[in-house]
Order: sequence, then C-alpha cells, then structure tokens
Amino acid sequence: MNTLTGQGIRIRVGAATDVGRVRAHNEDCYLAENLLWGVADGMGGHAAGEVASRIGVDTVGALAYRHPLRPDDLLGAIRDANARILASGSTPETEGMGTTFAGLAVVEAAGADHWCVVNVGDSRVYRLIGNRMSQITHDHSEVRELLDAGLITPAEAARHPMRNIITRSLGTDPAPTPDVWVFPPSRGERFLLCTDGLTNEVGERDLMLALRTDADPQIIAEGLVDAAVRNGGRDNVTVVVVAVDTDEDDEEEADTSPRSALNPN
Repeated sequence: MNTLTGQGIRIRVGAATDVGRVRAHNEDCYLAENLLWGVADGMGGHAAGEVASRIGVDTVGALAYRHPLRPDDLLGAIRDANARILASGSTPETEGMGTTFAGLAVVEAAGADHWCVVNVGDSRVYRLIGNRMSQITHDHSEVRELLDAGLITPAEAARHPMRNIITRSLGTDPAPTPDVWVFPPSRGERFLLCTDGLTNEVGERDLMLALRTDADPQIIAEGLVDAAVRNGGRDNVTVVVVAVDTDEDDEEEADTSPRSALNPN
C-alpha cells in the first residue's frame, strides 16, 4: 500500500499482476510511483512484449517526481516511449514489438491540481464516484470501431474473433495519438487501471462491486487479479487501484466530469 498526503487529499494505492494460466511470460507491466500510475500490455515475438511494456512504463515513470507535472509532459513522455520502442525493435526477437499504455496522474492545470488520464490501446481506466462507475478511456480496437459503427452488438463484441486486435499502440511509425482527459478531483472517488486480461474475464458489474467496498486498495487489486485467473486466466492480468480520501468534507462540489483535453466541449 502506498499512502500519500497533500492539500487535504489522501491517496491510497494498490497494484497486482499475474501471468495467468495460459501465457508463458508476463508481458504486462504497471507503474505506481508518487502521483503517477499506469498499466501497459506488451505484444511481440518471444519476450519482446515484456521489453516494450517495460520501456513504456519506465519512460513515463521518469516523470513521477516532476513538479509541476503538466499534461504536455505526459504526452511528451509517450512520444519518447514510442520512439524508444521503435529504436529497440531492431533485432529479429524484438522487431514489431509494441505495447498499450493507460495512465493516470495528478497534474497542474489552470493553476490547480487536476487528474489527467492518457490512453493508447485497449487497456482501460475506470472511475467510480458513489455508486456509479464509468469507463473514461475508449478502446482503440477493431471491435470498438465495429461497435461504434453499429455493426455488432455488445454481446457479439464479447466473443468476436477480432476482439484482441488493437488499432493504436506504442511502437508504431507514425507515432500514435494518445487520448487525453483532464478533470478536477472529487471526494471519495476511486480509479481502476487495468489490462484486458482483467476485463476479458471479469464483468463490469463485478469490477464496480469490488471498487465500492471499503477494503484497502491493495486487497481490491489482488482480489480482482485472483478473480481473473479463476475465471480462466487466458491472458496476463494487471490491476492498479487508486482511492481518494478528502479531508475537506465541507468543500463546494464542482463539475468533475472528465472531458477530453483535445475536445473539452
């Protein structure tokens, strides 16, 4: 468990990962350092996915103690990670390797602390406020595009043969454009960052019920990973849970709905 205190907000964090029941290597990687969190799901031949996800996490993680941290810093780190993965993919073992990356950070925006969520690929960030959980990120995947076009139903998407094909990843030329959201914090909220090894095995209702408990975030993270493995464990699974406790209970509520930083309206 990682406990941080600042400006009346206490942040508790839990993280867990598992290779699952089928894969020989764990190509997932997670970041949980200071006020910066992320998950990465690597892909590539041999152990190249492990290399790509580690490069992504290490490159973004280098910002963990930068102050002030701004959204453009995160975007710059993601561009650097993409370039480093490309540069490292010059051998037969690493050629074509890549990784997803979904991240959450405390950044300075408009003179105050805000959340910043960034995403490339189909790893996800969920946000729970009260009894409502929402997926902030949008999957960059073939199935998501088919869903958005109304060509398949959610039930068909769950078993679609192309559900693991992503349309954006780090390690590509030209570099992918990350999705970015910037929004203010809210009392009592919780975040779930995860790779698709979790969401392919555990339904969103069960994810929400786990986040709604009063358990420590580390217990929640480990419990979700265990559930994914029990339900099949057909992929590596990685989870980061971020819980926010605010001491200033009398502060005025603000509009805290996530808005895309690229399209704030």
